[in-house]
Parts: sequence; structure tokens; C-alpha cells
Amino acid sequence: MKLVVSLLFATVMFISTTITAQTKTITVTIENISSDEGKVGFALYNKDNFMKEPVQAKNAKIVNGKTEIDFENITPGEYAVICYHDKNDNDKMDFSEYRMPLEDYGVSNNNMSFGPPNYENAKFVVADKNVSLIIKF
Repeated sequence: MKLVVSLLFATVMFISTTITAQTKTITVTIENISSDEGKVGFALYNKDNFMKEPVQAKNAKIVNGKTEIDFENITPGEYAVICYHDKNDNDKMDFSEYRMPLEDYGVSNNNMSFGPPNYENAKFVVADKNVSLIIKF
């Protein structure tokens, strides 16, 4: 019985270590924030959930116009990041009556074409290394 429990424990530990070793970290930095008011909201998406429920979401404080977050335990694949400056700290992106953004925002790859963000323009690949992104508002 002890042998079975020991083998089971060893198997679980091996699988856990293997899965952790295969996941990566995505570091996102923004360096051109117009003020330290409020916070920056970050959302990580894949193609299936783009601009819906994110894979991970985080908020970060702004210090001297800069902020940085890490999305951790990310499995290899394609992803996109959208972030915005929540100046009034109301946990949402604010828009004018004409649906124009009232707060600065950015996307991975810094493709800021007219209209809402597009997954194909914002996507990047997480493979065998951690990923670092610089997004500009």
C-alpha cells in the first residue's frame, strides 16, 4: 500500500512540475501614461474570447507615467492584450455619446487602426520563452 501511495504521489508531483515548467509569463509594460490618476486595466484574450471574458485580467497602479504587470502560468498559444487607462477608477472604459473612447487605451502590437481592436492585428504567440510586450497609449 505504501508503494502505491508513493508512486501516486511521485506521479502527481511529476505532472505538476511538468505543467508548471511548460507555462510561461507575459510581461506587459506601458511607459507613456498621461497621468498617475486612476489605474490601468489589462485583459489577456485568446481568439475564442477576444473582447469578451478574458483569460486573465489585472489592474495596476501608475507611477511616474509607467506601469507593468505579469500574466503568469500561461500555456503556449496565441493571445492578445487590451489595456486602458481607467482615469476615474470606475472599473470600465468610458465612451462618449458617439461611442468614442474617453480614456486612453492600447493593444498588443500597437496597431491602433480606426475602430475597435482587431484580434488578427493584436495577436502574438507564446511558445517556449516568456514574452515581454511594450504597449503604447
